[in-house]
Amino acid sequence: MPIKKTAPTGKDNQKAGEKAPLLPFGPAPEPDVNSGYYDPAPQRRILFFDLETKKSAEEVGGWGNVHLMELAVGVVYDSQEKRYIRYWEKDVNRLVEKLLSADLVVGFNHEWFDYGALKGYTDIDLARQAKSFDILSDIRKRLGYRLSLNHLAQETLGKQKTADGLVSLKWWKEGKHEQVADYCEMDVAITKELFEFGLEKGRLLYRMKNGEQVKLNLDWDLDIIIANAAKKPVDTKRRIRF
Repeated sequence: MPIKKTAPTGKDNQKAGEKAPLLPFGPAPEPDVNSGYYDPAPQRRILFFDLETKKSAEEVGGWGNVHLMELAVGVVYDSQEKRYIRYWEKDVNRLVEKLLSADLVVGFNHEWFDYGALKGYTDIDLARQAKSFDILSDIRKRLGYRLSLNHLAQETLGKQKTADGLVSLKWWKEGKHEQVADYCEMDVAITKELFEFGLEKGRLLYRMKNGEQVKLNLDWDLDIIIANAAKKPVDTKRRIRF
């Protein structure tokens, strides 16, 4: 039975004496050589990815037509370059090439929705050809149901999304394109921090319908995740700091 926890408020998510999640929002700081952490894959490119669309499911005839929603903006955080990169519709070919170049693409429901939206621009099946780890897919396999990114961010990190998909669509139609990109980048930052927290702490937190906060124990190991994404065997276990 999952262990009951008190409601989180920022740093209350941590047990006494535990370190905070490895990285805050924004570009990665220079590693502390005395911290005990290191990058186990300095030659590997880890991307954290999200995108926003111009059209809603209703506007394109339902969720079966995700490929018709049109790319508004895509954002990746590149672990090699230590920065967030924005791709507008005119840059979609570069975005696809970037995703294919990665040793791992981490996202939240990106294998279905984000890659599905990009099918409107390429014949490449990114869900099969890109090396990916979908946090939502992993959680659903463990729990048997879905949890939202915002819910996990609130319970695990004490943070929340700045908007949602419907607000993003409204902003796009109002011409607030940079605001949409800022929102997308924040979702990438939350996804990145959740993944790092799960790797470091071996758990994420969520709240049940009865109000009880519980922890979801994880066995995430970066080397194994990368190997599974690449369909290659692995025999090492190390920890990650991007």
